[in-house]
Amino acid sequence: MSDALISLIAASIAFVGSHFAMSHPLRAGMVRVLGEGGFMGVYSLVSAACMAWMYFAFKAVGAGAPPLWPGFDDVSWAIASLLTLVAMILFAGSLVGNPALPAPGAEKAARAEPAGVFKVTRHPMMWGFGLWAISHIVAAPTARTLVVAGAILVLALVGARLQDRKKEALMGEAWQEWESRTSYWPRWASLPTVGIFPLVGGIALWLGISWAHIPLGGWEAGIWRWL
Repeated sequence: MSDALISLIAASIAFVGSHFAMSHPLRAGMVRVLGEGGFMGVYSLVSAACMAWMYFAFKAVGAGAPPLWPGFDDVSWAIASLLTLVAMILFAGSLVGNPALPAPGAEKAARAEPAGVFKVTRHPMMWGFGLWAISHIVAAPTARTLVVAGAILVLALVGARLQDRKKEALMGEAWQEWESRTSYWPRWASLPTVGIFPLVGGIALWLGISWAHIPLGGWEAGIWRWL
């Protein structure tokens, strides 16, 4: 195992671990000492530092390593593209009316009837990140991709479970009602019924982000691979 890959593993553990620690066991004490604004500043600084470490370690590993199993072909990229499209639909829809976001009216949103992507899962943003991670493991199964995507997958899906506990403590009955009407595990049969905004917004994000692979990653993704 190369030094660069060890550094990437360490950076990924730091990224996930710091998020979990500051979002849960350390949050109350940090807010008490630093105030809400100070806490958010430290949280953002630590997160940015860990992400920068991950980025530079990822680049240092290099792109020349062979895949751990068959990948980088049209079939795996087509599967990954479909997963990414679904991820972007969930993410786009999660930006509106999401009671998990720290915004005014969260408790009211939690008491409302689930609509849009929340008919699929109460954690559409987290599942969006999770599917994005899985799509990269499918398309480019190298050691460096597995480390970074695995970290994002754990952060998203374990983080969603931990978020339920935190919201139960903060919002009480409102969040418990929301949990009773929604599902942690996606109900994929509800995906076609999420409405026009998540579908159009998700497709637009999918097209834009997959196109960005060309200048940023040096290769085509999504439909751009075949155009």
